[in-house]
Amino acid sequence: MLATKIRLKRIGRKNRPFYRMVLIDSRKKRDGAAIEQLGWYNPISDEKDCELKSERIIHWLNKGAQPSKAAKKLIKNNGIAFEWHLMKSGADEKEIQKQLKKRDLDMAAAKKKKKENSKVDVKQKKDEKESVQASKEENKLSS
Repeated sequence: MLATKIRLKRIGRKNRPFYRMVLIDSRKKRDGAAIEQLGWYNPISDEKDCELKSERIIHWLNKGAQPSKAAKKLIKNNGIAFEWHLMKSGADEKEIQKQLKKRDLDMAAAKKKKKENSKVDVKQKKDEKESVQASKEENKLSS
């Protein structure tokens, strides 16, 4: 068995990175020949688009492939690490699907809450800025 790694392979032009998530022999270069392509990641887009083949990633993780730091982060953010954890803990398929659905709902709620908080923060900063400007004008008028 080869010492395999799941890592990102850079493609794309200068200053416009685009990555493929690949399974590769750990002794190969970053952009060397891959054993299998497992997905892609676009760090330039606003949503940081990413598409991964979860079944194949889990298959290779079970065979002992080690993800790099960047690959591990993408795997975790897409919920594949959680699914793999549930599979390793012995949960049945129905329970795994239930837990993944619950996770997706929790993530959506957290994203919505974060968006609302950022809107409130922007409004507070704007109000603060206006009040500071108003106090400066009052100071100019009084002196």
